[in-house]
Amino acid sequence: MGGSRRLFACFGGGSRRTAAARDPSPSTETDQAGTTTTTVVVELFSSQGCSTSPEAELLLSRLGRGELAAAFDGEGLNVVVLAFHVEYWDYVGWKDPFGSSIWTVRQKAYVESLRLDTLYTPQVVVQGRAQCLGTDEDGLLSAVRSAARFPSPMLQATYQRPSPDSLQVSLKGPIGTKVDTGGADLMVALYENGLLTDCLRGENRGKVLSNDFVVRKLEKLCTLKDISAKKTVSGTVTFSLWEGFNSTKCGMVVFVQNKSHHIFGSQHFHLPESL
Repeated sequence: MGGSRRLFACFGGGSRRTAAARDPSPSTETDQAGTTTTTVVVELFSSQGCSTSPEAELLLSRLGRGELAAAFDGEGLNVVVLAFHVEYWDYVGWKDPFGSSIWTVRQKAYVESLRLDTLYTPQVVVQGRAQCLGTDEDGLLSAVRSAARFPSPMLQATYQRPSPDSLQVSLKGPIGTKVDTGGADLMVALYENGLLTDCLRGENRGKVLSNDFVVRKLEKLCTLKDISAKKTVSGTVTFSLWEGFNSTKCGMVVFVQNKSHHIFGSQHFHLPESL
């Protein structure tokens, strides 16, 4: 799909240059046993209005479900996927029901930090530091294998439903990463799997689109500054829930992110079935 006059584009097959950003602080520490747990965050920027996004969605779903884990055998890492649906392709004729201008703002931050020329879909960003075309399986796996690695937080989560349309999550524990005076935010993402959409218009007209790991909510738990990796942090976030919320289809990812959107450690949670 072309779109240069609007300063964004939708790319199909083939390769696109992978860009990487230099690592600033925070630094990392191991736990008392001298071991670390590493989780790599892979973000997909996608749209149901982009003709090549469904291919990327399938690839990222396979990655998030562990179907590509053999590519990382012996490397001691886990991968979590977060799919952010942008809204800037809605004008083509199909309004993405999961699209949000908030996610477009997030993607624009990566365009700046990675020194890219334009927004495009489908785009993958790994640990906030490297990016590639979302349909480029080799580029994606290479970016994950070479990703900056950090200890995962060791947070404990408790859940409450203060009302039928809200979910309250309280988190407490060490974050596993030393944060210097530059500061960082502890972010909490709530995602949903198994979404099926009959696309009636636009470039994917007539297709049933399957989407997993779709970020429905993203909240800041707290701001961190000048603390050690073993320091216990705590906080509570409240998510407003959407119609049809089903905890068995959802998961949660907590990650440490600095002002450049570089990610320094993350932790994945499955929600309780009885929630």
